Parts: sequence; C-alpha cells; structure tokens
Amino acid sequence: MLAVDVSNWLRPDAATSPGRLFCHTYGRGRGSAQMIPGWPYSLVAALEPGRTSWTQMLDAVRLGPADDATAVTADQLRQLIDRLIRAGHWRPGDPDILIVCDTGYDTARLAWVLSDLPVLLIGRIRSDRVLRFPKPSRQPGVIGRPRKHGAEFACNDPATWPAPRHTTLTPTSRYGTAQADSWDQLHPRLTRRTCWIDHDGDLPIIAGTLIRLQVEHLPGERDPKPVWLWCSAIGATAADVDRWWQAFLRRFDLEHTFRLFKQTLGWTRPKTRTTEAADRWTWLIIGTYTQLRLARPLVADLRRPWQRPAAPDRLTPARVRRGFRNLRPTTALPASAPKPSRPGPGRPPGSRNRRPAPRHDVGKTVKRDLTIAARKQGEG
Repeated sequence: MLAVDVSNWLRPDAATSPGRLFCHTYGRGRGSAQMIPGWPYSLVAALEPGRTSWTQMLDAVRLGPADDATAVTADQLRQLIDRLIRAGHWRPGDPDILIVCDTGYDTARLAWVLSDLPVLLIGRIRSDRVLRFPKPSRQPGVIGRPRKHGAEFACNDPATWPAPRHTTLTPTSRYGTAQADSWDQLHPRLTRRTCWIDHDGDLPIIAGTLIRLQVEHLPGERDPKPVWLWCSAIGATAADVDRWWQAFLRRFDLEHTFRLFKQTLGWTRPKTRTTEAADRWTWLIIGTYTQLRLARPLVADLRRPWQRPAAPDRLTPARVRRGFRNLRPTTALPASAPKPSRPGPGRPPGSRNRRPAPRHDVGKTVKRDLTIAARKQGEG
C-alpha cells in the first residue's frame, strides 16, 4: 500500500535560487491560504496497517517549473513499482498494489497512464464533482448520434443518486459508525483540455467505483461532512469497499512524517541556493528517517513525565529519536573520524561583490504554442 503526496520546501526570500514554484499553503482561518515561492517535492511512501505515525519513504522527486505534476508522478510511480517488482516485493498472483492520493491528483489520469501495471488507485474527489454512468443500450429505430455517456451523478445533489450497490456499516473507536455507500461503473466526463489536449483519437472512458464515506462524529466538528472517494476498479464487493476506504485513511500517516521531517529532522532548515544541494539534503533526511525506522526494536522508551508508557513495538518516531543517542555509541561506524578544518577567509571586509548571483523568476515557464481555439481553427 503506497501513498503519494506533495510537500513544499518554502523559500520565499531565495531570489537567487532557481526552480521555485508558487506553493499553496494553508492558513489558520477560512480563506487565509497563500501562494508562497518554494520547492515542491513529490514523495511516495509505503504505509503500514493500523493507526501509526510511521511510514517508509521510498522516493522523492522535485517538481520543476517545466514539469507536469501528473506526468511526473506517473513516471515516478512507474519507476518505483518496477524496482519493487525486481526486488521481489510483488510477484504475479499477488493482489494489486494500492496507491492512495488526495484531491490534488487527477486519479483518473493516473489510472489511465498506469493501466499496464498491477496497481489500483484510490483518490479523494471534491464534493461538487459530477460523474457519469455508462451509456444506455441503444434502442432499435432511434436515430441520431449515439450517446457516449449515461446519466449524471452529482455528488452534491442527492436527487441524482440511485440506490447504492453496496452499503456497509463499520463501528470504529474514534469516529463512531462509518457508513460507506458505493456505486459501480462511474466515470468522469473528459474534455480536450489541460492534460488531454494532445490525446490522439477519442477520449477514453475511465470507469471506476464511487464511494461515499459518512461517519458519526469527527474531533472538533459537530456536523461532519461526507468524504467522496473514487477507485479505479469496478465490480467491487462489500469487503473491497471497506478495505479501500480504510486504506485511504492510512494516507494521513504521511502528515506525521512531513511534520517530523520539517520540525524535528530539519528538512527545510538549511538555506541552500542550488536545487542539486536541496535534492541531496532531501535524500539525507530520508536516509536518517530510515535509520530511525530500523532502530525501532532496539531503542528504549525515554518518555517525558507527562507521556503515557508505550509498548516497544508502538514507539513513535520522536521517542525512537530520543533513545537513538544511547544506541549510536554501541554501533559500528563505517566512516572514519572527521578531520578538523577551518573555514575559508571569504570575501575581504568592505569589498563589493563583483559577480552577483543571477536572480530567477518564480512560476511555470512552459506555455502551449496554440490555444484551444487556435488548435480547432488549424484542424478545420
């Protein structure tokens, strides 16, 4: 079970650093989100079953100004799955690899691009999305152009909802009873825009399973709103629906990893100028986190006075890091002792910088040659 998400290394004052994009950051109040320059990183991690704050980070790719986020994520997942198959972590006959993502990803596009791989994608969609059922069978004697899509399914209009194919009720200790309703053979209506503008031939029909998840209560919310999920598989059973929405809830374990990277391990603390240095530092942080994950059964629990005792197999990353200092002196060090050195003299005081670093603009740099109207005019 894999999860993919984007985490931003914000660099608002680094005018001389190339490759910065406008990164979306959430604020504390409604409507207080901002777009801040920084380096977005697409990260893929393996998730563990059950409630935990541990993940296994597997890959990290920085998104550049000329990159398409969906295309980069698809290539990243393809290369990662190929490595997992070569390493023997997936063999023919095993269940498909689950990939969960949030609303920022085009799940249908990813499912189309990765259709030749043994993967199953689960993503959250907006509550105002409109999907389509399969086209009805054509009646004899009907003239006109054949229909390509069936009836509409509007997530915010219950009048368009037929009876669900499956309805499951699952008691939970944190959210009360979770009700999952699912509808089969629902697909988004694609248009020849954005990523589909260069598609050859007719636009495909990407059918999947739509899931509406409703819980009794959420921490801090009196009237919780439902969560809409779309899965790239069809013909699902009730057990499959329960497994899919529970797998999606494990995606939020990535938020604990991102917070540990930034607040504890110091991922975004260095003021590096080049993107190459940022990529190297990112992989060093991933290696450090992997060492903490491997040290889980070896360290002792050094808890604070206000913390509850935890079992050895339930230690959080912060507690493992706290006890790691007692483990390091007893382990073998592959590297030799560092040699002492002094920093260089630098530029003499009072002298001017005769070769200032170039300054770079922020944002996307690639634009299409023609607009949609110009393309239609040229084809005509």
